[in-house]
Amino acid sequence: MGSGGSTCPISAEGPAGVEQHLEARGGRLPSTLWAQRGLRKLYLSGAGLRDVPAELASLRHLRTLALDGNELMEVPESLCQLPCLAYLYLGRNGLQGLPPAFSHLQSLRCLWLEGNFMGRFPHALLALPGLRSLQMGDNRLARLPSCLPRMVGLQGLWLYGNRFQHFPPVLLRMAQLRILDLDRNHIACFPDLRCLVGLCLLSYDHNPVRQPPCVADTVQLVGSGAVEYMEAREEWLRDQQHLEEEEAEGTGRIPQDDGSPLLDDTP
Repeated sequence: MGSGGSTCPISAEGPAGVEQHLEARGGRLPSTLWAQRGLRKLYLSGAGLRDVPAELASLRHLRTLALDGNELMEVPESLCQLPCLAYLYLGRNGLQGLPPAFSHLQSLRCLWLEGNFMGRFPHALLALPGLRSLQMGDNRLARLPSCLPRMVGLQGLWLYGNRFQHFPPVLLRMAQLRILDLDRNHIACFPDLRCLVGLCLLSYDHNPVRQPPCVADTVQLVGSGAVEYMEAREEWLRDQQHLEEEEAEGTGRIPQDDGSPLLDDTP
C-alpha cells in the first residue's frame, strides 16, 4: 500500500446528495477532487494514504470524512481547518496522538480513533464539549485524565481492548454517559455504578471480574454472567410489580407506568 500503481475506489457526495465514484492511484488522490468545494461527504477509507494534501482545507462544507484504514502517522493540519466537520473516521492508522489544532473542530460530534497506538488520552479532545460519541477501542490507554468531565456532551465511550488495570474513577463523574464499553481490559473489580444515572448499556466482557457490576435496573449488561444477572433482575422486578398490583387492588389504586425506556436511541 501507498506505492506502485494500485488503485482504490473512493467516493464523494455533494450538496444535492449525488454520489461520485473516483479512484486513488498509488496512494495519490485525483486533483479534480479539490475543485469540488461544495462536498459534504468524502470517503477515503483504505486508499493507501500516508498524508493528505493541504487542499483538503478548501472543502469548507465537509461534514463527513473517512480516512480509516490508511497509513497516516499524524493527523494533517488541513483536516483541523474544516469548520463543519461532524463525523470523522480515523481508525486503523498509525496515530499516536492528535495535534493541538484538533480542538478547532468545534462542530465534531462523532469520532472514530480505534486501532491506533495512543498511549495517552488526547488533550485536544477535552476542548470539544459537543463531542457525543468517541470510539477509542484497541489503543494503548491505561488511564483517563481527571478533567474528562469537561466533555459534557459525551454520551457514548468505547474503550475496549486497551490497558486499563482498574476501572477509571473519573468515569463516575460522567453521569451523562449512556453507552460505556470496557471489553477486553484487565479490570478485576467494578465500583457501584448506580451513580451513572444516564447509563443504558455497559459492556465489560473479557475482563477478570467474578460477578457483574452493580448498575441501575434499567441498564443492559454485556459480559460474563450478565444474562443470568439480568434474568434474575427481571424476575425480581416482575415480582415487585405483582406485589404492587396486589396492594393496588386492595386500595383501589392502579399503579402508573413511568414509561422509562431502556435505550430509546444511541449516539
